[in-house]
Amino acid sequence: MLAAVIRRLLQPTSELLDDPSPGNISRTAGITALALAAYGFTTGFWRSPVMGCYVALKMPLLVACTLGCNGMLNGLLGLLLGGIGFRQSLLALLSAFASAALILGSLAPVTLMLALNAPAPDSPDAGTAHAGYLLFHVFLIAVAGIAGTLTLYKILLQRCSSPGIAITTMLAWLGGNGFLGAQFSWILRPFFGTPTIAVSFLRDDSMRGSFYEAVWRSLNRATDGNALAAVCGLIAALVIIAIPIILTLRPRNRIPLPP
Repeated sequence: MLAAVIRRLLQPTSELLDDPSPGNISRTAGITALALAAYGFTTGFWRSPVMGCYVALKMPLLVACTLGCNGMLNGLLGLLLGGIGFRQSLLALLSAFASAALILGSLAPVTLMLALNAPAPDSPDAGTAHAGYLLFHVFLIAVAGIAGTLTLYKILLQRCSSPGIAITTMLAWLGGNGFLGAQFSWILRPFFGTPTIAVSFLRDDSMRGSFYEAVWRSLNRATDGNALAAVCGLIAALVIIAIPIILTLRPRNRIPLPP
């Protein structure tokens, strides 16, 4: 039973949204939470086992807050753009998160061994180890996020009336959830645990500032006050990268072969 549910999440078909019942949504949410908790524990374990337990709770909480607070917007976008109902929108997005979570959860033994073999947080090389540890996990999360996005696109492609509507719906959902999720990740920090800061569930200043304000300050420092130009360049680069991906996702009209 469990294996069948996992296989259906990793290889979505058009029947996935046929049963947006509370039981099916609960099963998908449970699998997502368990996979994220397993991965989250290994993420924070390098700093301390207590931090591992904190992150195991916060990663599923991050997804729940994002989808819960953005549920009305997701449902309206689904209805307006793709003709998908509220519960179907929730199940589609939850399935995409579940696909990413299962990939990350399957890597939990690898990331746990990485945490066990990395320099200790109180060692002289802790700063370098923390930076490398952070980049490695960001890479893993990015790869899993791409896989989840492709899962979402497959679901929408089989449900929407045209590939263009499927892409538009997917981008609208990703934009809204990404914007809100980034701010929730700022509030729920830390996730990796800075060696020089005491272990805690939340920072003392968790509600101060925002994710975007911090990114702007970092860009401003890195570019000697040219943050606006850096943002414009980043947007242009993302557009250049996104265009071939979208064109690749669009099914091309096949030329009929002569009889």
